[in-house]
Amino acid sequence: METLANDVKNIPLEAVGAAQPERLVKNLPDVQIWLRSEAFYDLLGFINGISTAVQGIQLTDAYHVSKVMKKLLEIFERLNHLVDVTPPIDQPQRFGNKAFRAWSRKMNHDIFHVLQKCLPEDKCNYVTELGFYLSESFGNAVRIDYGTGHELSFVFFLCGLFKAGILQERDNVACALSLFNEYLLFVRRLQKTYRMEPAGSQGVWSLDDYQFIPFIWGSAQLSYKSPFPPSKFLEEEIITTHKNNYIFISCIDFIQQVKTGHFAEHSYQLWSISAVPSWSKINLGLILSKYPVIQHVYFGKLMSFGSVAPGTTIRSARLGVAQLPTTSKMSAFSTEIDDGDQSQASLSEELPATKARVRLNVEASTSTEGSAE
Repeated sequence: METLANDVKNIPLEAVGAAQPERLVKNLPDVQIWLRSEAFYDLLGFINGISTAVQGIQLTDAYHVSKVMKKLLEIFERLNHLVDVTPPIDQPQRFGNKAFRAWSRKMNHDIFHVLQKCLPEDKCNYVTELGFYLSESFGNAVRIDYGTGHELSFVFFLCGLFKAGILQERDNVACALSLFNEYLLFVRRLQKTYRMEPAGSQGVWSLDDYQFIPFIWGSAQLSYKSPFPPSKFLEEEIITTHKNNYIFISCIDFIQQVKTGHFAEHSYQLWSISAVPSWSKINLGLILSKYPVIQHVYFGKLMSFGSVAPGTTIRSARLGVAQLPTTSKMSAFSTEIDDGDQSQASLSEELPATKARVRLNVEASTSTEGSAE
C-alpha cells in the first residue's frame, strides 16, 4: 500500500516560536481525562451556546456578518480554487482518488498564510494553533477518508476563534449558518470529487457517514417556530422546500443524493429519530450523547487538555422559546447544569417513547472510528 509522509506545516516565520498543538488522547485512560478537560467543557458550552443563538433562524435570513467573518469565509474561496486546479485522476479503484493527496499538500502549503491574512494583526499569535485545527479538518491524506473526527477539528477551530477574541458574541449566528455551513458544503465537495471513504464505520453511532454537528445545530434551528414537525423531515416536499433554509434538511438532501434504497435501510438511526415529538428533544438527545471522537484531535492553549476546576458546570441549550438578551461577553460559552446531571445517557434512555438508538460510545472511539481518523 502506498504511504505518505506527514506534510510539513508551513507556519509563518513570526509564528514559529508559538507552542504547537499536540495529540494527547492516545489510549482509553486519556479519554477519561478528555471528558474532564477544559476543551471538552468549552466544546459543549460552545455547541450549546450556538444552538441557542440559531434557533428559529434560517440560512436565507438576514443576520449580522462581521468584517472578520467575511475574511474567514474567504478561506473557502482559496480552498475551492485548489480543488478546481486539482481534478481527480483516472484510477481503477472506486473510492479514494489519489488526487486528494495532491490537494492536501497544496492546502497544507497555503493554509497558515491564508489564515494569517484573515486574522486581526494583534491576533496573529494564534495562527499556529488555529491553523492546526483548520488543516486537520478536511480529511486524512494517507487513507483518503473523512469523518466526524475531522469535523470535530473544525469545531475546535471555531471554538478557538471565540476563545481568542477573534469572533465575538454578535458572530454567534454567522458562525454556524455561514462559516460552518460553508465548511459543510466544501467537505461535501471533497467527498464527491475525490470519492473519500467514511473514516470508521458510518460516523458516530451510525447517525451519518461523515457528519454529526449539523444535526445538533440543524435541530436547534428548527426548535423555534419550525414550519414542520420531525415526523415530516423525510418527505420529498419538505426536503425540496427547505433544503436551502435549514442545515438539518440540507444534510438529509445530501444523504438522499449519495445513497440509494429506502432511507430506513441505509440511515436507520436518522429515520428512527423522526419519531421524537419535538426538535428541541432531538437536540437534547444528541447533546446528551456528547462527542467521543477525539483520538487524533490536537490540543493547545485555546483548547486545553488541562482539567477543569471542581464544580465547573455546563449549561444546556435554551430551545423552543424566544431568545432573551444576554450580558455575557461570549454567549457561545455558558455554565449552568452540573455535569453530573448531564450524564452519558443515550437518546433512547432520555426519551424512552422513541425508537431512537443514538448511543454514547466513548470506549469505541479509540478502537473503531477514532482509530480510523
